[in-house]
Amino acid sequence: MEFVGNVQLVAGNSGSIQKIMALLEQQGVKAQGNPDVYIREYSSFGVEEARELASKASSRALSSSRRTFIIVTPTVTNEAQNALLKTLEEPAGDALFFLVVPSPLMLLPTLRSRAQILDVGSNMETQSVDPRAFLKATPGERLEMLKPLLDKDEDDKRDVANSITFLAALEQELSLDPTNKSEGLGAVYRARKYIGDKGSLTKALLEQVALLI
Repeated sequence: MEFVGNVQLVAGNSGSIQKIMALLEQQGVKAQGNPDVYIREYSSFGVEEARELASKASSRALSSSRRTFIIVTPTVTNEAQNALLKTLEEPAGDALFFLVVPSPLMLLPTLRSRAQILDVGSNMETQSVDPRAFLKATPGERLEMLKPLLDKDEDDKRDVANSITFLAALEQELSLDPTNKSEGLGAVYRARKYIGDKGSLTKALLEQVALLI
């Protein structure tokens, strides 16, 4: 598999890292124990993380011809995406970037237009809410269907990555239907846009989607 351009978008999670490293090995890049292969996982990717990545990307390769960056995160703020644009457009030393997110559709069009969508095989869990069934349900039924996304884990945190994957699939489903109401599509877009921001009210955003579409 050939990499097109310097930026690869991968739909996945931490389980995608080994698959990406296997692809790098196929391309003749020593992935294991290589100081020029930079791998980081984040619970959320914001402006500070974008600046850190830009700083790392500006440094020279130590033992190979280019540096490779594998970034895994369930959420990327819009501010971080805008901050990344220059780094991705003009990578120092022909750096190669892999951005692993639940769905490339969650990213801004300006960022997606600069990247190749790379399919490394799905390792995501089965979607907990079927977007087609969700659209056919009544508002009350939709609120019930959202409960798996609103459950908290042992650390009292919600599975934001799964929510974003659901919202991206729902937005895609709505965009294919010429009869959909712009208000509903707008609610999905807003939820997907803000759900990863610090302090965002996940429950309120998802419930608004359930009631407006």
